[in-house]
Amino acid sequence: MKGQGVAVFIGSEIYRGSRYGAVHPLSIERVPAVIDLCRALDWLPREVWRTSPRAKPAALRDWHGAEYVAALEAAERAGEVSAEVRERHGLGTHSNPVFPEMFRRPATAVGGGLLAAELVARDGGVVFNPGGGTHHALPDRASGFCFLNEPVLTIRHLLRLGLRRVAYVDIDAHHGDGVELGFAGSEQVRVISVHEARRWPFTGALEEAAGGASFNLPVPAGFNDSEFALVLEEMILPAVAAFRPDAIFLQCGADAVSEDPLARLTLSNLSHRRAVRALRGLAPRLIVSGGGGYNPWTVARLWSLVWAELSGQEVPEHLPQAAQAVLRRQVWARRGQPGEVLLTTLADAPREGPIRDEIRRDVAVLRQRI
Repeated sequence: MKGQGVAVFIGSEIYRGSRYGAVHPLSIERVPAVIDLCRALDWLPREVWRTSPRAKPAALRDWHGAEYVAALEAAERAGEVSAEVRERHGLGTHSNPVFPEMFRRPATAVGGGLLAAELVARDGGVVFNPGGGTHHALPDRASGFCFLNEPVLTIRHLLRLGLRRVAYVDIDAHHGDGVELGFAGSEQVRVISVHEARRWPFTGALEEAAGGASFNLPVPAGFNDSEFALVLEEMILPAVAAFRPDAIFLQCGADAVSEDPLARLTLSNLSHRRAVRALRGLAPRLIVSGGGGYNPWTVARLWSLVWAELSGQEVPEHLPQAAQAVLRRQVWARRGQPGEVLLTTLADAPREGPIRDEIRRDVAVLRQRI
C-alpha cells in the first residue's frame, strides 16, 4: 500500500538570517534552528532532504490576486511601500512589515507546500514543510505575519493533482481564518481548527461552520494536555475519519505551549506529537507544516520532535552536546535566556490537568455535526 515510504523534510536557507524586524515576534530563528537541531541529532540524511523551490507568481495567482502578488514583489524590490499599497494590501504594517525577503521567503514556503503536494500525490507517505502553515494570508492582503497562504495553495494543488478529499487540521493557537475563507462551502475540503478563544483574529467561533466545511473549537486559556487528548479523540479524529480523506494537512503551529508569548494555552509539545501519531493512520498521505511559534527554543524543540515522530527517530532523554549547542546559540532579545530544561531536552514533561465542562460541552456540539 502507498504511504509507507521514507518521510521527507523540505527546507531552505532562505529562512536563515531572515527577520521581520528587531522587535517583531518573528525576529527569531525558527526553521534554521529546526534544521540545525535535526542535523546535530543525525536525523536529516541526504535521502530525506529536499530543498524547497520558490513558487512562481503564476502559481501564487491560483488563489491570490494578480495585483497583490505584483505589489508584494514590488515591495521587496523597492524596500518600501506607498500609503496606498499599505492600505489596500496590508504591506508595510507592524504585523507584516517590509523586509529584504518579504516576497522570496513566503514564496519559498509555498514552493515547499507545492512540492509536498506533488510528492504525496505521486508516492503517498509523509512530508514535513516547517516553513509553511501561513494560514492568515487573504487573497489580496497580508495578515497576521502571513504574506501568502501556503495551506490554501497546497491543498488546491492536491485537488488539482486528482485527490478528491483533503482534511485540514489546525492546532495553532490562532484560528486559521484565511484557510477557512479559502474553502468555505467546499465539499472536498474539511477544515478543523482548535484555537484559543477570544484571541486574534477573533474568528472561528463554535457556531461558525463556513457553509458546512469547518469545525471550529475555540478553547479557554490554560488548555492542557488532558483536554487536548479529549479533543483529539472525541472530535478531531472522528471528524477526519468520517470524511475519509485522501490526504491530511496538519498545520502544527508551535504557539499553544506554555512558554509562548502570544497565547495563553498550556500544552506540552507531547500533544503535537500525539496529534501527528494519531492522524498519520487516517489517510495514505500526510503533509505537516509549521505555523505560529514565537519562543525560539520551544519552536525548535517542538518541530524537531514532530520530525522525530514522522521519521521514526528515537528521542533521547538528554540531548547530546552538539544538539544543546544549537539551542544555546539561539537569541531572543525580547525575553532573554530560558531554563536548562529547554536547552537540554527535546520532549516536554506532560502538562495534564482537569478537563473543564465547557470543553466537554463544545466537543459534544461539534460531534453532532460529524
